[in-house]
Formats: sequence, C-alpha cells, structure tokens
Amino acid sequence: MPATTETSETAEAVIACCSFCFKPNTEVQRLVAGPAVYVCNECVDLCGQIISETPEGPVGGARLMPWDNAESVQAALAHLPNVVRAQAQVEESLLGWVRRARTLGATWAQIGDALGITRQSAWERFAAEE
Repeated sequence: MPATTETSETAEAVIACCSFCFKPNTEVQRLVAGPAVYVCNECVDLCGQIISETPEGPVGGARLMPWDNAESVQAALAHLPNVVRAQAQVEESLLGWVRRARTLGATWAQIGDALGITRQSAWERFAAEE
C-alpha cells in the first residue's frame, strides 16, 4: 500500500523510492524504473560525476563488493536497514508483476517457470495475494 507524504498544497502518493538513496518519488525530480529497482535523477548525476572523474584504463586488482569497504561493525550495521528497505521494494515489485501476469492470463506454471520455481511454489507464494 503506497504511503503518502503531505505537501503544502496537496497530499502526494509515494509510489517508489530510489534504490540508491531511498528518497521517495515525491522528493526528487525524476525517478526512473528498472527491473525492480529505481534510480533518481540526483543519483544518476552523482554516478555521472564519479564515472567522469574515474581515470580510464583497466582497474588494477579485484573489485570489492560494497560490504568489503565497511571498516567497522557500526558501518556494516548502518547499511542493514537500507538493504531491508530495498528488499521490501523488490518484493513489492515482484508481487506487482506476478499480479499483472495473472491479470493478463498467465498460469501458475508459466509464472513458476519464469521464476525458476515449481507451479506449486509459485501458487503457494503468491495466490493469497490475489
């Protein structure tokens, strides 16, 4: 169920949040949707700056996963709430796509095949949401 954010003139519905900074669509200029992820114009601008400031050529050594950069327990723990919020947003998106597929006539077997699970597992996971 979408949350709402009060503004000075009207209440705007929060549809989704940026998967990077978690700002809702009501607090950014644009929010671009991808497969179960969203990115706001501010994060796109930041990524553009980072890419333009990165020297060209091969990157030496192995690339670190984001959690490999955490240097303390507090730093690692600070990221957990954001990961949980991202996971919830992905789950909501998955449910939306499954509902839409069902509305368009998809069978539980087709949904299971698309998700790499059995028909029964797909039905058990999503049928109660219909």
